[in-house]
Amino acid sequence: MYDGKKNTAYTIFYSALETVKAKMPNEEKSALEIWKKALENVTPQVEVKSRRVGGATFQVPTEIRADRKESISMKNLIIFARKRGGKTMADKLAAEIVDAFNDQGGAYKRKEDMHRMAEANRAFAHFRF
Repeated sequence: MYDGKKNTAYTIFYSALETVKAKMPNEEKSALEIWKKALENVTPQVEVKSRRVGGATFQVPTEIRADRKESISMKNLIIFARKRGGKTMADKLAAEIVDAFNDQGGAYKRKEDMHRMAEANRAFAHFRF
């Protein structure tokens, strides 16, 4: 949502859901269930935070709170939808939702990168604060 334009955001979201339903006619789930599954697929479980110990900075993996998980996943869907090519924002968002549902796309790749980074820095987990 830009500048408090809630009605515009609603219009974009619901038209994106209609487009998702049109793109996936053989799917037995409703468009809202597809969106929930896509959001679940791009929701990260861990993230890395910078922590300064002594003179060195470590990337410390930490779990994410439930409300932050939700906001991160929605933010990533919107960011990568905006970067996509397409006519309208609704079309771009629909394409990103379909890709996230199928474990593809930019938002899903961002989640995988976050998990990979946390796994690589697992040795520093004892610096958790």
